[in-house]
Amino acid sequence: MRKDCALILFYTRDNRYSFNVLLGAIEGSFVIEHLDVYIMEDPKRLLQGVDDIIKSYRKVILAFSFLTPQIWDIYGIIRSVKDKFKDRIITLAGGPHPTGDPVGTLKMGFDLVIRGEGEETLIEFLERVIIDEEYYNIQGISFLDNNGNYHFTGYRKPVDLDRYIPFSLKFEKFNPIEISRGCPFGCYFCQTPRIFGINPRHRSIDKIVAYVKIMKDRNLTDVRFIAPSIFSYGSQDGRTLNLELLDTLFSEIREVIGSDGRIFIGTFPSEVRPEQVKEETLELIIKYGNNKNITIGAQSGSDRILELTHRGHTVSDVYNAVNIARRLGFTVNVDFIFGLPIETEHDIEETIKVIEDLINIGVRIHAHTFLPLPQTPLGRSKPNMVSPKYKRILNRLLPKGMVFGYWREQEVLASKIYRYLSSGELEGKEIFK
Repeated sequence: MRKDCALILFYTRDNRYSFNVLLGAIEGSFVIEHLDVYIMEDPKRLLQGVDDIIKSYRKVILAFSFLTPQIWDIYGIIRSVKDKFKDRIITLAGGPHPTGDPVGTLKMGFDLVIRGEGEETLIEFLERVIIDEEYYNIQGISFLDNNGNYHFTGYRKPVDLDRYIPFSLKFEKFNPIEISRGCPFGCYFCQTPRIFGINPRHRSIDKIVAYVKIMKDRNLTDVRFIAPSIFSYGSQDGRTLNLELLDTLFSEIREVIGSDGRIFIGTFPSEVRPEQVKEETLELIIKYGNNKNITIGAQSGSDRILELTHRGHTVSDVYNAVNIARRLGFTVNVDFIFGLPIETEHDIEETIKVIEDLINIGVRIHAHTFLPLPQTPLGRSKPNMVSPKYKRILNRLLPKGMVFGYWREQEVLASKIYRYLSSGELEGKEIFK
């Protein structure tokens, strides 16, 4: 049977983990036998690449996955694609921003949006396209009809992680192993629970170990994890720790990769929650891990802000976590978010005091500026400018190497995102700069 369908992925640094997972899902289904997949990374060559591919296939799908900060770049690209190819290709969008802002994404020029988890929806969509069947009734998609009316077919049931490989073997696209999805805390600035739900799901140890073996066979022996919180692995509610299962997970991975391999626990891309930093959890890192540093998510030094944003921990938890980690010999990075829309001068002063206290004992500050993100409770709240009080301490710490992060760039971006989410319109002058 001739392959007359092509799937093109616009593959960037910011979306690679998402696409690696989706590639793995496609490879494990029968659709891979009936279509060709192309990965394109250079936006400057995308139009020519699509033009070359479209000559050889009856159907061509161009897929994007993107975050809210990428919408200006993506808008420029999708408009160019639609202007050149009109209805000769199907354009598909998924990921955090399209899930949270499906109407805005469709109005950018996309034909379809996949909302939430994409594995099952994408496979069914490709099946329908390949056999020329209607796909507008597939669960998990959004679209605009010919009259511009918005339709959403509803979310699917949560994905069983054990059914899907967390990376791509065919295209050799590897990434940290996703071991959990779903977060019960529902922080008001975070998209994770809005995309993956509040009920934790975990990939089984047998599957994780099997994937580590696959990586080891390819001399990939640095093991990292993706999870809302690494120490929540195996927990039924995401709050109560399952230390026995964590120990088993890390010990079996260590057995596979041996002493020459490395395991990174509690570092990017999976930070740790402060109330979960205990001697017992850190001793697992000491016993099985190779990192001597951890990243703790504090986000604010004000108990009022922590409560209002549903963080689920206190400032005292932050101090306790840092003290335990320092006592056990860890270098500690602590995340803070500045410019939260509900922050008062008193909250700022309290946060600065916490930062000063942490700096005095050798902690590094990972600085972020609040970004309003669609579908979150604070998504339509106007961000505050980063307080001059914050800027003074950050600028003082920067030459000493005690603070890092892209908070300056994020402050500018926050205002752009807010204007977009408030008006529903992208600003043309900014799009094509």
